[in-house]
Amino acid sequence: MRDYIKRFLIAIIMALCISLLFLGGKHSEAASLSDTKEIKDSWIWPSDGVISDTYGTRHGKHKGIDIAGKWDTPVLAVDDGLVVKSYYSNTYGNVVFIKHPNQFVTVYAHLNKRAVSAGQNIEQGEVIGNMGKTGQATGTHLHFEAHQLEWRFDKKNAQDPEILLGKVDVGEAVQGGIAGIGNNVMVASSHLYPQIQQEEARGIDSPTNGRYIVKPGDTLYSISRKQNISINRIKEINHLHSDLIKVNQTLIVQ
Repeated sequence: MRDYIKRFLIAIIMALCISLLFLGGKHSEAASLSDTKEIKDSWIWPSDGVISDTYGTRHGKHKGIDIAGKWDTPVLAVDDGLVVKSYYSNTYGNVVFIKHPNQFVTVYAHLNKRAVSAGQNIEQGEVIGNMGKTGQATGTHLHFEAHQLEWRFDKKNAQDPEILLGKVDVGEAVQGGIAGIGNNVMVASSHLYPQIQQEEARGIDSPTNGRYIVKPGDTLYSISRKQNISINRIKEINHLHSDLIKVNQTLIVQ
């Protein structure tokens, strides 16, 4: 009889534990959705450039987004935080890790140079380095990642940056924020995107700051002839894995 009662009590305790875990999971999920909405309303894009790759490509192994741009383009902190790592990696090249108050960690890789050190407190919009192609990079770009709670080698905590920064497509131009006077942050740091829109509206073929807007009838071959750059070079610096391009896509052609 005592054994029966003991087993019965153990079963009840286990059922309560499972229920608490389930409820806790639901609570965490709800908190996560709330956090991402708040982040999306407050984070700024880390750099000016053109989206060259998105999250989940390369058979799911690409755990961030790539922003291709000009060599030495300023790279900015998306939010206030603490620099937890700043070093050179064989894969990431010059890389900076920032831990933010919302418990996200952001990663800025392939930098030409780093402007911050581990242990340094930084503010949103502060320049933390410059765009480059150090480490395992085929062209000048920023590889940006976001991880919840902590960065892990297996990247188990990686989140799609588009959920936190906004939806973008490959070939779309984005703008970063810049640090203004004092601690103010000014969004839309450069005139890159307005210039691209003006050139496209006027039908101008010449690139703006080394960029070209794909027009109806364009091919990589015709663009390479117009801009005096090889097809292989266009594919390399824009991270193109095929000859497929689409109208209104922005290509780096410098």
